[in-house]
Amino acid sequence: MCGNNMSAPLPAIVPAARKATAAVIFLHGLGDTGHGWAEAFAGIRSSHIKYICPHAPVMPVTLNMNMAMPSWFDIIGLSPDSQEDEPGIKQAAENVKALIEQEVKNGIPSNRIILGGFSQGPISGVNKDISILQCHGDCDPLVPLMFGSLTVEKLKTLVNPANVTFKTYEGMMHSSSQQEMMDIKQFIDKLLPPVD
Repeated sequence: MCGNNMSAPLPAIVPAARKATAAVIFLHGLGDTGHGWAEAFAGIRSSHIKYICPHAPVMPVTLNMNMAMPSWFDIIGLSPDSQEDEPGIKQAAENVKALIEQEVKNGIPSNRIILGGFSQGPISGVNKDISILQCHGDCDPLVPLMFGSLTVEKLKTLVNPANVTFKTYEGMMHSSSQQEMMDIKQFIDKLLPPVD
């Protein structure tokens, strides 16, 4: 997978324990890799689902004094009115599209593929009927809960609002929790039940 002409290693994959009939593609946050998320999904996996956790390419990030780190696109600032790296976001979306196309070639129908991500990772689709689970810690110092609330309200204007679920986790900072992972598992299992 490539982004902004910089290559990234092959994704971390948690294979299905039996024939894969569904896939989850999950993008990590800024400065992270897919390995930790692959490990997290290995702990909650369903036997018919393949979990794909790609690694972002390493690139300079304006927000972090141009330090090079894994990033799906450049981040200029954290305020809602900050300039966005539109070409980088489009490239990241193309990279995700290529991952989806590869899984379709592998025999998994596109309606049996879920996209997810942490912090910088989520990339929304244009299908108005998609289901969205957005999770947020109420003590997140990096991405304040207010930004999560603004995001969920925007999502509700882009897709069927009845399909958008917003869960907050008391005391959780810019991280994940066991309860959040169990909620994610429940969401995935509901949308991607076994077919055989």
